[in-house]
Amino acid sequence: MHDWANVAELVKPKSLQGGLVARSAPGLPFLLHGGTEVAFVPPVLDAPRRGVVREVGHLGDGAYLVLFDGVDSIDSAEALAGCSCLVRRSDLPDGFDLIAERELAGFEVYDEDAGFVGSVREIIDNTAQRLIAIDGEAGEVLVPYVDAIVIDVDREARTVRTRMPQGLLDC
Repeated sequence: MHDWANVAELVKPKSLQGGLVARSAPGLPFLLHGGTEVAFVPPVLDAPRRGVVREVGHLGDGAYLVLFDGVDSIDSAEALAGCSCLVRRSDLPDGFDLIAERELAGFEVYDEDAGFVGSVREIIDNTAQRLIAIDGEAGEVLVPYVDAIVIDVDREARTVRTRMPQGLLDC
């Protein structure tokens, strides 16, 4: 699946015609637009596995209303709520992820449980996974840059919200 990138999360159904509220994946701008082919993961029984974006509308506060071909009812939309949208990397702008990650330098990092952690120094492209290098009171902390940990990036507030595994911040 390295040829595909997770670019958006489907948050909830929005209309009887199958519209879904979507947000960009952490650290990325919103990359879905008309004609974009996506794969929905994880696969859901009795729901489409793939779709093509038919229409996108901005709802505000980082949320978008997205309509997909083949998702034409509230039932289909409900089944896909909670899924991620994968897009072929070849269909995305060159360096889409690196540009977004460079912009995170200096963002403040807050954890759901620990509160303020520190500031992003850089994104390290490790062969296994990307890491966020955070400078804080506890010194340097390296955090895997994965959806399960990085739950929100707010570009306007210049903050990163995380849900770190227990013990990751213990020194």
